[in-house]
Amino acid sequence: MKNLIIKLKNKIFLGKGITPDEAQDLMKISIDNNEDMEYLCSVADEIREKFCGDFFDLCTIINAKSGKCSENCKYCAQSSHFKTNAQVYGLVAKEKAVEEALKVQSEGAHRFSLVTSGRGLEKGDKELEKLIEIYQELKKETEVSLCASHGICDEYSLEELKKAGVTTYHHNLETSRNFYPNICTTHTYDDRVATIKKAQKAGLKVCSGGIWGLGESLQDRIDMAFELRKLGVFSVPLNILMPIPGTPLENMNPLDPKEILKTIAIYRFILPKAYLRYAGGRVNLKEFQEKGIKSGINSALTGNFLTTTGTTIKSDKEMLRRNGYEI
Repeated sequence: MKNLIIKLKNKIFLGKGITPDEAQDLMKISIDNNEDMEYLCSVADEIREKFCGDFFDLCTIINAKSGKCSENCKYCAQSSHFKTNAQVYGLVAKEKAVEEALKVQSEGAHRFSLVTSGRGLEKGDKELEKLIEIYQELKKETEVSLCASHGICDEYSLEELKKAGVTTYHHNLETSRNFYPNICTTHTYDDRVATIKKAQKAGLKVCSGGIWGLGESLQDRIDMAFELRKLGVFSVPLNILMPIPGTPLENMNPLDPKEILKTIAIYRFILPKAYLRYAGGRVNLKEFQEKGIKSGINSALTGNFLTTTGTTIKSDKEMLRRNGYEI
Protein backbone atom coordinates (compact mmCIF):
# COMPACT_ATOMS: atom_id res chain seq x y z
CA MET A 1 0.00 0.00 0.00
CA LYS A 2 2.90 2.35 0.65
CA ASN A 3 3.84 2.33 -3.05
CA LEU A 4 0.24 3.17 -3.99
CA ILE A 5 0.13 6.06 -1.53
CA ILE A 6 3.44 7.45 -2.86
CA LYS A 7 2.23 7.11 -6.46
CA LEU A 8 -0.99 9.01 -5.72
CA LYS A 9 0.82 11.69 -3.74
CA ASN A 10 3.16 12.33 -6.65
CA LYS A 11 0.22 12.49 -9.03
CA ILE A 12 -1.55 15.03 -6.82
CA PHE A 13 1.62 17.10 -6.43
CA LEU A 14 1.74 17.33 -10.24
CA GLY A 15 -1.72 18.90 -10.14
CA LYS A 16 -3.65 15.86 -11.30
CA GLY A 17 -6.74 14.53 -9.55
CA ILE A 18 -7.00 10.94 -8.44
CA THR A 19 -9.69 8.77 -10.04
CA PRO A 20 -12.58 6.95 -8.35
CA ASP A 21 -10.78 3.67 -9.00
CA GLU A 22 -7.66 4.98 -7.26
CA ALA A 23 -9.78 6.13 -4.32
CA GLN A 24 -11.24 2.62 -4.14
CA ASP A 25 -7.69 1.27 -3.89
CA LEU A 26 -7.08 3.56 -0.90
CA MET A 27 -10.30 2.30 0.65
CA LYS A 28 -8.77 -1.19 0.79
CA ILE A 29 -6.33 -0.07 3.48
CA SER A 30 -7.25 -1.89 6.67
CA ILE A 31 -7.90 0.27 9.72
CA ASP A 32 -6.19 -2.48 11.72
CA ASN A 33 -2.93 -2.07 9.78
CA ASN A 34 -1.30 0.61 11.91
CA GLU A 35 1.67 1.07 9.57
CA ASP A 36 -0.44 1.66 6.47
CA MET A 37 -2.88 3.87 8.39
CA GLU A 38 -0.07 5.98 9.81
CA TYR A 39 1.46 6.44 6.37
CA LEU A 40 -1.88 7.29 4.74
CA CYS A 41 -2.54 9.97 7.37
CA SER A 42 0.96 11.44 7.21
CA VAL A 43 0.81 11.78 3.42
CA ALA A 44 -2.65 13.36 3.65
CA ASP A 45 -1.06 15.92 5.96
CA GLU A 46 1.71 16.51 3.41
CA ILE A 47 -0.92 17.17 0.74
CA ARG A 48 -2.70 19.60 3.05
CA GLU A 49 0.55 21.46 3.75
CA LYS A 50 1.49 21.58 0.06
CA PHE A 51 -1.80 23.01 -1.17
CA CYS A 52 -3.24 24.82 1.86
CA GLY A 53 -0.31 25.80 4.07
CA ASP A 54 -0.49 25.97 7.85
CA PHE A 55 -3.41 28.38 8.24
CA PHE A 56 -6.40 26.97 10.12
CA ASP A 57 -9.85 28.46 9.54
CA LEU A 58 -12.37 28.69 12.40
CA CYS A 59 -16.07 29.27 11.79
CA THR A 60 -19.03 29.59 14.13
CA ILE A 61 -22.80 29.41 13.77
CA ILE A 62 -25.90 30.60 15.54
CA ASN A 63 -29.10 28.57 15.45
CA ALA A 64 -31.08 31.57 14.24
CA LYS A 65 -34.43 29.81 13.89
CA SER A 66 -35.22 26.42 15.38
CA GLY A 67 -37.72 23.63 14.83
CA LYS A 68 -40.92 23.04 12.84
CA CYS A 69 -39.03 22.16 9.66
CA SER A 70 -41.22 20.73 6.91
CA GLU A 71 -38.50 18.38 5.65
CA ASN A 72 -38.05 14.80 6.86
CA CYS A 73 -34.26 14.43 7.00
CA LYS A 74 -33.93 11.39 9.28
CA TYR A 75 -30.95 12.69 11.28
CA CYS A 76 -32.47 16.04 12.20
CA ALA A 77 -33.91 17.02 15.57
CA GLN A 78 -35.70 20.01 14.04
CA SER A 79 -37.93 18.12 11.62
CA SER A 80 -41.66 18.45 12.35
CA HIS A 81 -42.00 14.80 11.31
CA PHE A 82 -40.30 13.59 14.51
CA LYS A 83 -40.85 14.10 18.23
CA THR A 84 -37.63 15.37 19.79
CA ASN A 85 -36.67 17.76 22.55
CA ALA A 86 -35.30 20.38 20.15
CA GLN A 87 -36.20 23.97 20.97
CA VAL A 88 -38.75 25.75 18.79
CA TYR A 89 -38.47 29.50 18.19
CA GLY A 90 -38.67 32.03 15.40
CA LEU A 91 -35.95 34.11 13.78
CA VAL A 92 -33.58 35.73 16.28
CA ALA A 93 -33.52 39.47 16.73
CA LYS A 94 -30.96 41.51 14.83
CA GLU A 95 -29.42 42.71 18.08
CA LYS A 96 -28.92 39.14 19.31
CA ALA A 97 -27.19 38.10 16.09
CA VAL A 98 -24.79 41.06 16.28
CA GLU A 99 -24.07 40.36 19.94
CA GLU A 100 -23.16 36.74 19.20
CA ALA A 101 -21.04 37.67 16.18
CA LEU A 102 -19.04 40.23 18.16
CA LYS A 103 -18.50 37.68 20.92
CA VAL A 104 -17.02 34.99 18.67
CA GLN A 105 -15.05 37.62 16.76
CA SER A 106 -13.38 38.70 20.01
CA GLU A 107 -12.53 35.04 20.73
CA GLY A 108 -10.79 34.60 17.37
CA ALA A 109 -13.36 33.12 14.97
CA HIS A 110 -12.92 33.94 11.28
CA ARG A 111 -16.48 33.27 10.10
CA PHE A 112 -20.01 33.60 11.45
CA SER A 113 -23.15 32.04 10.03
CA LEU A 114 -26.86 32.24 10.63
CA VAL A 115 -28.54 28.83 10.29
CA THR A 116 -32.32 28.59 10.04
CA SER A 117 -34.67 25.62 10.04
CA GLY A 118 -37.14 25.17 7.21
CA ARG A 119 -37.14 24.13 3.56
CA GLY A 120 -35.59 27.35 2.26
CA LEU A 121 -36.09 30.87 0.95
CA GLU A 122 -37.62 32.39 -2.13
CA LYS A 123 -38.54 35.80 -3.47
CA GLY A 124 -41.35 37.40 -1.46
CA ASP A 125 -40.62 35.63 1.83
CA LYS A 126 -40.86 37.99 4.79
CA GLU A 127 -38.17 35.93 6.50
CA LEU A 128 -35.78 36.72 3.64
CA GLU A 129 -36.38 40.45 4.17
CA LYS A 130 -35.61 40.12 7.89
CA LEU A 131 -32.47 38.09 7.21
CA ILE A 132 -31.23 40.71 4.76
CA GLU A 133 -31.57 43.35 7.48
CA ILE A 134 -29.63 41.18 9.93
CA TYR A 135 -26.80 40.52 7.49
CA GLN A 136 -26.56 44.19 6.58
CA GLU A 137 -26.20 45.05 10.26
CA LEU A 138 -23.63 42.28 10.78
CA LYS A 139 -21.57 43.59 7.88
CA LYS A 140 -21.72 47.08 9.34
CA GLU A 141 -20.90 46.16 12.95
CA THR A 142 -18.46 43.22 12.65
CA GLU A 143 -15.33 42.15 10.78
CA VAL A 144 -15.99 38.40 10.52
CA SER A 145 -16.72 36.84 7.14
CA LEU A 146 -20.46 36.23 6.86
CA CYS A 147 -21.86 32.84 5.91
CA ALA A 148 -25.47 31.75 5.51
CA SER A 149 -27.33 28.44 5.75
CA HIS A 150 -31.01 28.70 4.83
CA GLY A 151 -31.84 25.56 2.89
CA ILE A 152 -33.06 25.36 -0.69
CA CYS A 153 -33.09 28.86 -2.18
CA ASP A 154 -33.99 30.47 -5.46
CA GLU A 155 -31.57 32.68 -7.39
CA TYR A 156 -33.17 35.91 -6.20
CA SER A 157 -32.72 35.03 -2.52
CA LEU A 158 -29.08 34.08 -3.01
CA GLU A 159 -28.35 37.25 -4.95
CA GLU A 160 -29.93 39.33 -2.18
CA LEU A 161 -27.88 37.53 0.48
CA LYS A 162 -24.75 38.33 -1.52
CA LYS A 163 -25.70 42.01 -1.76
CA ALA A 164 -26.29 42.09 2.01
CA GLY A 165 -22.72 41.02 2.74
CA VAL A 166 -22.82 37.21 2.77
CA THR A 167 -19.69 35.71 1.19
CA THR A 168 -20.33 31.97 1.58
CA TYR A 169 -23.46 29.85 1.33
CA HIS A 170 -23.60 26.57 3.25
CA HIS A 171 -25.68 23.75 1.84
CA ASN A 172 -24.70 20.13 2.50
CA LEU A 173 -25.17 17.27 0.08
CA GLU A 174 -25.32 15.12 3.26
CA THR A 175 -24.44 11.83 1.55
CA SER A 176 -24.10 10.20 -1.87
CA ARG A 177 -26.68 10.47 -4.61
CA ASN A 178 -27.44 6.75 -4.34
CA PHE A 179 -27.95 6.75 -0.58
CA TYR A 180 -29.82 10.06 -0.30
CA PRO A 181 -33.37 8.63 -0.78
CA ASN A 182 -32.79 6.60 2.41
CA ILE A 183 -32.30 9.84 4.34
CA CYS A 184 -34.82 12.31 2.93
CA THR A 185 -37.87 12.11 0.65
CA THR A 186 -39.39 15.60 0.93
CA HIS A 187 -36.81 17.01 -1.48
CA THR A 188 -34.27 15.48 -3.82
CA TYR A 189 -30.51 15.31 -4.14
CA ASP A 190 -30.85 17.36 -7.32
CA ASP A 191 -32.63 20.09 -5.34
CA ARG A 192 -29.50 20.38 -3.21
CA VAL A 193 -27.15 20.34 -6.18
CA ALA A 194 -29.25 23.02 -7.89
CA THR A 195 -29.04 25.31 -4.85
CA ILE A 196 -25.25 24.96 -4.81
CA LYS A 197 -25.04 25.92 -8.49
CA LYS A 198 -27.39 28.87 -7.99
CA ALA A 199 -25.28 30.12 -5.08
CA GLN A 200 -22.15 29.94 -7.20
CA LYS A 201 -23.92 31.75 -10.03
CA ALA A 202 -24.86 34.49 -7.56
CA GLY A 203 -21.14 34.96 -6.79
CA LEU A 204 -21.12 33.17 -3.46
CA LYS A 205 -18.52 30.64 -2.37
CA VAL A 206 -20.06 27.35 -1.32
CA CYS A 207 -19.47 25.30 1.81
CA SER A 208 -20.90 21.80 1.37
CA GLY A 209 -20.22 18.44 2.93
CA GLY A 210 -22.25 15.84 4.74
CA ILE A 211 -22.77 13.46 7.61
CA TRP A 212 -21.03 10.12 8.11
CA GLY A 213 -22.64 7.34 10.10
CA LEU A 214 -26.13 7.49 8.58
CA GLY A 215 -25.89 3.86 7.54
CA GLU A 216 -24.06 4.64 4.31
CA SER A 217 -21.05 2.71 3.03
CA LEU A 218 -17.50 4.01 2.70
CA GLN A 219 -18.15 3.99 -1.04
CA ASP A 220 -21.07 6.40 -0.49
CA ARG A 221 -18.76 8.77 1.38
CA ILE A 222 -16.20 8.63 -1.41
CA ASP A 223 -18.89 9.19 -4.05
CA MET A 224 -19.95 12.34 -2.18
CA ALA A 225 -16.35 13.58 -2.19
CA PHE A 226 -16.14 13.26 -5.97
CA GLU A 227 -19.48 15.03 -6.36
CA LEU A 228 -18.15 17.89 -4.23
CA ARG A 229 -14.98 18.02 -6.35
CA LYS A 230 -17.07 18.20 -9.52
CA LEU A 231 -19.11 21.05 -8.04
CA GLY A 232 -15.97 23.03 -7.13
CA VAL A 233 -16.85 23.40 -3.46
CA PHE A 234 -14.14 25.22 -1.49
CA SER A 235 -15.12 24.21 2.07
CA VAL A 236 -16.24 20.72 3.11
CA PRO A 237 -17.74 20.29 6.61
CA LEU A 238 -17.39 16.72 7.84
CA ASN A 239 -20.07 15.79 10.36
CA ILE A 240 -20.24 12.53 12.29
CA LEU A 241 -23.75 11.49 13.24
CA MET A 242 -24.75 12.26 16.81
CA PRO A 243 -27.97 10.19 17.08
CA ILE A 244 -30.84 12.30 18.37
CA PRO A 245 -33.56 10.60 20.46
CA GLY A 246 -36.86 10.74 18.61
CA THR A 247 -35.35 10.64 15.12
CA PRO A 248 -35.38 7.51 12.93
CA LEU A 249 -31.58 7.24 13.34
CA GLU A 250 -31.59 7.41 17.15
CA ASN A 251 -30.23 3.86 17.49
CA MET A 252 -27.46 4.00 14.89
CA ASN A 253 -24.20 2.45 16.03
CA PRO A 254 -21.22 4.85 16.12
CA LEU A 255 -18.51 4.59 13.50
CA ASP A 256 -15.11 3.24 14.45
CA PRO A 257 -12.85 6.28 15.09
CA LYS A 258 -10.16 4.76 12.84
CA GLU A 259 -12.68 4.48 10.01
CA ILE A 260 -13.45 8.17 10.42
CA LEU A 261 -9.73 8.98 10.36
CA LYS A 262 -9.19 6.90 7.23
CA THR A 263 -12.07 8.64 5.44
CA ILE A 264 -10.71 12.07 6.36
CA ALA A 265 -7.34 11.17 4.87
CA ILE A 266 -8.89 9.84 1.64
CA TYR A 267 -10.95 13.04 1.34
CA ARG A 268 -7.69 15.02 1.41
CA PHE A 269 -6.40 12.93 -1.51
CA ILE A 270 -9.59 13.64 -3.47
CA LEU A 271 -9.89 17.32 -2.43
CA PRO A 272 -6.30 18.55 -2.00
CA LYS A 273 -7.13 22.27 -2.03
CA ALA A 274 -10.35 22.31 0.01
CA TYR A 275 -10.94 23.42 3.55
CA LEU A 276 -11.74 20.06 5.15
CA ARG A 277 -13.72 21.19 8.14
CA TYR A 278 -14.33 19.41 11.43
CA ALA A 279 -18.03 19.90 12.15
CA GLY A 280 -20.64 18.24 14.36
CA GLY A 281 -19.84 14.97 16.09
CA ARG A 282 -16.06 15.10 15.92
CA VAL A 283 -16.04 13.94 19.55
CA ASN A 284 -16.75 10.51 18.05
CA LEU A 285 -13.08 10.45 17.09
CA LYS A 286 -12.27 10.22 20.79
CA GLU A 287 -8.49 10.10 21.29
CA PHE A 288 -7.95 10.45 17.51
CA GLN A 289 -9.40 13.98 17.34
CA GLU A 290 -5.98 15.63 17.32
CA LYS A 291 -4.72 13.00 14.87
CA GLY A 292 -7.39 14.16 12.46
CA ILE A 293 -5.87 17.61 12.16
CA LYS A 294 -2.62 15.96 11.10
CA SER A 295 -4.48 13.79 8.56
CA GLY A 296 -5.94 16.42 6.26
CA ILE A 297 -8.22 18.61 8.40
CA ASN A 298 -7.44 22.33 8.14
CA SER A 299 -10.59 24.07 9.39
CA ALA A 300 -13.29 23.61 11.98
CA LEU A 301 -16.74 24.60 13.08
CA THR A 302 -16.19 25.59 16.66
CA GLY A 303 -18.36 26.48 19.65
CA ASN A 304 -21.88 25.14 20.10
CA PHE A 305 -23.60 23.72 17.03
CA LEU A 306 -27.31 23.44 16.24
CA THR A 307 -28.81 20.95 18.67
CA THR A 308 -25.61 19.35 19.98
CA THR A 309 -22.77 20.79 22.03
CA GLY A 310 -19.50 21.57 20.31
CA THR A 311 -16.18 22.68 21.73
CA THR A 312 -14.95 26.08 22.82
CA ILE A 313 -12.99 28.40 20.55
CA LYS A 314 -10.32 28.65 23.25
CA SER A 315 -9.79 24.90 23.52
CA ASP A 316 -9.68 24.53 19.74
CA LYS A 317 -7.07 27.28 19.41
CA GLU A 318 -4.92 25.60 22.06
CA MET A 319 -5.17 22.26 20.22
CA LEU A 320 -4.25 23.85 16.89
CA ARG A 321 -1.22 25.67 18.26
CA ARG A 322 0.02 22.41 19.79
CA ASN A 323 -0.02 20.96 16.30
CA GLY A 324 1.81 23.78 14.55
CA TYR A 325 -1.05 25.65 12.92
CA GLU A 326 -1.39 29.39 12.42
CA ILE A 327 -4.73 30.87 13.43
